[in-house]
Amino acid sequence: MIAEMAKYLSIFRVLDGLRKGLTVYSGPSRAALIYAEGRDAPVSVYDPQHLLHGHEPRLAETYLHSSQWRDEAPDAAEMQFLGHIPVGNLQLSGLISFGGRSRSLFYQMWFTEHHPNMCSIGPVERWLEHAAWLLAHDFASEGAFVTGASRYALQGYAVHAIHDHIRHTLNARLGRDTDMLVYPILDAALSISKTSEEGMPPRGQLVFMEPEDVDKIRWLVRFPAPEMPRLRNSKHVRKLLQAVEESNRKLVSDGDQIFGISSAQLPECRITMDFRGRQGFLRIGGELACSFSDGNFQSSTRRPNLVQLEEVLLESPMDQSLVHVLFKLVQSIVEEARERRHGATLVLDLAEIPCEIPGQKLENPIDLRIGEYLELAKSLSRVDGALHLGADLHLHASACLQHG
Repeated sequence: MIAEMAKYLSIFRVLDGLRKGLTVYSGPSRAALIYAEGRDAPVSVYDPQHLLHGHEPRLAETYLHSSQWRDEAPDAAEMQFLGHIPVGNLQLSGLISFGGRSRSLFYQMWFTEHHPNMCSIGPVERWLEHAAWLLAHDFASEGAFVTGASRYALQGYAVHAIHDHIRHTLNARLGRDTDMLVYPILDAALSISKTSEEGMPPRGQLVFMEPEDVDKIRWLVRFPAPEMPRLRNSKHVRKLLQAVEESNRKLVSDGDQIFGISSAQLPECRITMDFRGRQGFLRIGGELACSFSDGNFQSSTRRPNLVQLEEVLLESPMDQSLVHVLFKLVQSIVEEARERRHGATLVLDLAEIPCEIPGQKLENPIDLRIGEYLELAKSLSRVDGALHLGADLHLHASACLQHG
């Protein structure tokens, strides 16, 4: 059997690499492990940063007061030497978990934080699953190769975790393995995101679909086969993106070449790269998977953190049916300012009769629930001074001066 010291060293290195990798991807992150070496072995917990604090009752119910997690496991002798059986998320509040069973390590469940602004927990689950797989292999090697390689593999696993999540999702929807080559798609997303055209970062959508679906959609423009641009030519693809900026048009590819431009409804099994200037988002079938900027993937939705504002609004005497609408209006203006990288100041006046604030008043306040007026407010937020928003969901003034 693997020596005790080598065993603990393997666990430490896997957890350390997992924690560091997730910190780069999602922000400061902790990790923890619950495991049992054999069917009748006691449960062990490795939680150096107290991630599991507060979850003890639920964990005790699962691992101490119930034997289901032991009983439902297959006989280790029937498993392949390096076989691995995934064990799904325990659905603990505020945590993401995933683990596995193997011949060398009967049971393991890895945990990390569920950050509130994550696009999707899918890539993180794949990350945790890979941690379980690597630790099982370290145990199977019986300490012969305790080199620390698992730590570095997990530390730089972001692209692979997203790749695994995409394939896992598409394969489940298709009922077979996807024909799209995902790694070139991810490489292209990062490369294009860093390619400027006349000093401007990319905007627009680049959609990838199964080759068999290409002939099923309606095209605005389709390129002849010998002249289809290659996805790996980032500069050419960046130039083509100009044709779909600020529109419902999309460049369409199979992950190798660009077929053309379409504005039609696209198949559910697709990957979308939504470029929004210096940042962008990756979607699978319309559902957010992750974001990217500065040549890296991140889990963040990139929405501003307005939790404190939401709490203040909920505690205010304002009509609660309007609170959610006002919060969404503010969030939309702040998101636009963040995306365009300029400052913005908003004054939320919750009084029944708005107070007088020096600034550029409007003859008739404009209703921000109307799309064109909201877009105007976003543009006015770039002007020096504050926007004066009332509890009636109207913009009363712009370029307001604040005293004190």
